Parts: sequence; C-alpha cells; structure tokens
Amino acid sequence: MEEIVEQTELLLQDGSTPQLKKYLNSLNISDVAELIDELPEHGPTLVETISLNRAVNVFRILDFPTQERIIKKLSGKRVADLINELPPDDRTSLFSEMHGDTVSTLILHLSPEDRKEALALLGYKEDSVGRLMTPDYIAVKKTWDVTRVLSHIRRYGKNSETIDVIYVVDENGVLLDDIRIREILLVKPETKIIDLMDSRLIALKVTDPQEEAINVFRMNNRTALPVTDNDDVLLGIVTVDDILWIANEEYTEDIQKIGGTEALDEPYLDINLFRLVRKRVGWLIILFLSEMLTSSAMQYFSDEIATVVALTFFIPLIMSSGGNSGSQASTLIIQAMALGEVTIADWWRVMRRELLSGLMLGVILGVIGFFRIYLWSLASNIYGEHSLLVAFTVGLSLIGIVLWGSLAGSMLPIVMKRLRLDPATSSAPFVATLVDVTGLIIYFSMALVIMHDVIHKHAA
Repeated sequence: MEEIVEQTELLLQDGSTPQLKKYLNSLNISDVAELIDELPEHGPTLVETISLNRAVNVFRILDFPTQERIIKKLSGKRVADLINELPPDDRTSLFSEMHGDTVSTLILHLSPEDRKEALALLGYKEDSVGRLMTPDYIAVKKTWDVTRVLSHIRRYGKNSETIDVIYVVDENGVLLDDIRIREILLVKPETKIIDLMDSRLIALKVTDPQEEAINVFRMNNRTALPVTDNDDVLLGIVTVDDILWIANEEYTEDIQKIGGTEALDEPYLDINLFRLVRKRVGWLIILFLSEMLTSSAMQYFSDEIATVVALTFFIPLIMSSGGNSGSQASTLIIQAMALGEVTIADWWRVMRRELLSGLMLGVILGVIGFFRIYLWSLASNIYGEHSLLVAFTVGLSLIGIVLWGSLAGSMLPIVMKRLRLDPATSSAPFVATLVDVTGLIIYFSMALVIMHDVIHKHAA
C-alpha cells in the first residue's frame, strides 16, 4: 500500500489527470478506498478522477463521515452522476445518515422515478429491513420456461442487484419461491419454472428488525433474501454485503455499550470532542451515583469495621471478584444473545448453568482467599488474633459474592431483553457497580455471622 500511496502522490504533484485516471482505474476498488483513507485531503479529487462506475463502487464501501466529506467537495455534475448510479439500498443508507436539508438537495438530482423510490425506502423505520432492501431484482412467472427466463435475465439483469437468485411471483406480485441461477442453467431450455420450485422459501418482512435479518442470513447459506409485505407481495431483496455492514455496525455499537458508553455513530477520531464527552458522561454520572451506595453500605457497617480493622484490607478484593464474575457472565450472555444462541425462553437453563459455574468459581477463589490469609497470618500475624475468623469470612464471602455476580451478570441482559431494551445496556460497568454494592452487604453480613462474638465483645 505504501508504494501505491507514493505513486499517487507523485501523479497528484505532476497534475497529470489522464495518467492519474489511468493509474487509479488499474487498481482494485479496495485499494482506491484505502488510498482515500491514507490521503483524505485528496479524496474528492480521486473520486472525481476515476471512471464513474468505479467511483460508485469505491464510494459505496467508504464509511459515512468520509462519504459526507467527499460529497461536499465534488462538482455538482459528479454528485448528480454518483447519486443516480448508486444502488437504491446504498443511496437510502447515505440519505438516512445525512441532515434533512442536505437530503432534500441531493434528492433533486434524481429522476422522478428514482426520487419516488428513494422517498418510499426512507419511509420505512430506521432499523427495519425496509431500509436495507433494493427494488432491483429479477422476477419471473411459474409458467415460463427456461428459455424465456434467460431472455428476461439478458434484458433486465444488468440493472439487478444480483442474478444469483431468481424470484417467482404470481400475477399479483405475491412471492411463490426463489430459485438459484445454477438450477436454471443446468436444466433443459424447455423446462418450466414450476418444475424447479421446491417451496423451501425463506423471506424477510419489510418491517423486520435488521438484527433479525442478520440472524436469518447467518443461519442460511444465501447471498440474497427476498423482502415482502404482510400480504407476501415481493417488494425487494436484501443482499449479504449490506447485512455484513449492518452486522459490523451492530457489533461496534454493542462493544461500545458494553464498555459503558453510548454508541458513537462515527469513527472515534472523527467525532466532535464535545459529542464524545456527551456520549460518555451520562453513564459515568449514573455509575458514579450508584457507587455512592458503596459508601452508604460501608457507613452502615462502620461499627464492624472499627471493631475488626482487618476486614477493610479485603474490601477491594471482594468488590473486584464480584464485579469481575458479573462482567464475565454479562459479556458471555450478551454475545450469546447477539448470535441467537440464547433467547429469553432459555433463562432457566442460563440460571442453572450460572448457579453451578458461579458456585464452582466462588469455591476456587474462596479457597485461594482463605489460604492466602491463613498462611500470611502464620508468617507475620498481620491480621491480628482473629485472623482465622477473618480467613473464613473472606473465603465464604467470596463464594457468595462470585455466585451472586454470575447470576446478576447473566440474568440482567435477559431481563433487559424482556423489557424490550438493548441487552448491551446492562453493560459490564453497570453489572460491576451493582455487584460492588451488594457484594459489600454480603461480605459484612457474613462477618456479622462468623465474627458475632468478637464484634459484640468489643462493642461491650
């Protein structure tokens, strides 16, 4: 890539547009896109210079901030050509990210038919399959023979998003089946389409959430899926390249939410500093106020702390162990739900597994904690005359706290999903804060039980 960048910079310095165009047209589309990332100040020039078809293919794989930056600096003619040549689904994706006034200006570059199509696609809910679909597909009738189908493909296939799959519809446009092109190519020309239909149809509804579409593509080996309305009328198709983009966006958004921040919606280095702070400060304030409950819990048990000072040495250990186990469980369940491996109906199976795994993890940490305190006290008596009771308190508390952390971390995402909220918002920091507070209550309650006599003796 370094060689490509250097060669491009030389051609830009020479000002030889024909040579630059020839060189850019010889590169892979992905190389040109990467070149725009490497030379952002020359991005508009590069898009303006290459052939229109290649410019469209480059433009559609750029991230939105780069698209927006480039489109603002292109000539009016190039913008019009680019917008008109973009596939409907990519055009809809671009328009949905832009401000209303900009969209109004860009839509004027479209033909009346394309303008009507763009407005119809923008009319669907933002996170629905309707926003992803393209109306460019090949549809045939079940009574046609293969010869007629191939003739139809030759005539209209150029404008189709894909010809890998052909869709069979009736006279009312109702979807009957989909047939892969290879099945059509491998039979005799006189074969009727109805003889190739197997009724193993998989289709999306135009109102389906995009996340659901991702799961359908993941479970089925398809390059495209048809999209229908509630009456099964074929409206368009969704292709796997669009699903991959959405899946990447969903993954990025979930990772950011798991980290305890709102989704950025823009690359980290492109987002305005004040917007970045605003995206992060909300959760920080909530978590900060929640952590104040930790102080309240410690104040409640202040007498016990004053009596057995050694108990305070292990507060960070207790809090971190519970928070870590909760964060682990929360992350695992959120990821499993995103992949469709776990649903709300699986809550009891999840709880049962976390009860057992949390108990085993707690016992392991509890034993380590017990022997660590016990052996250190034998060597230096650092924890005072009641070190054995302190060791039992810490060991048993760890069992309870790790168990509780595992249960809380695994159940919170399921509860959030049940409440129709994003499971990722029950993020690791949120779970850790919850378990911190409850962990202290478990710890000092355990101390009251095990060290009851010691505490009351000192109190008296």
